[in-house]
Amino acid sequence: QVQLVESGGGLVQAGGSLRLSCAASGRTFSRYAMGWFRQAPGKEREFVAAIIWSGGSTYYADSVMGRCTISRDNFKNTVYLQMNSLKPEDTAVYYCAADMPATLFKRPTARPEEVTYWGQGTQVTVSS
Repeated sequence: QVQLVESGGGLVQAGGSLRLSCAASGRTFSRYAMGWFRQAPGKEREFVAAIIWSGGSTYYADSVMGRCTISRDNFKNTVYLQMNSLKPEDTAVYYCAADMPATLFKRPTARPEEVTYWGQGTQVTVSS
């Protein structure tokens, strides 16, 4: 079984930054991709970013392109999401996800209903 544990959420003012972390355990992740999704109140869960576990290829939603950076530390089995220039519309619960690259790198966007492994989520609130 795979366990994903997010951390790093919180309250930040518009224009500020946060770094989310996702610690993975339970499996060998070299064949997996890792990603981030978010879900705002009353809205569907949406794709944010993804990274190949070994190789470094990345993919971003248009809404965060240029403001967010996804990265990974293979030795720590941890994936990060650095978020800059945050906007109130970025307010959501952010979820870490793990699955095959074909799922998380699907075009035009990864579909949350197809993702196998999820973390419990971490709240990000951006005040105006």
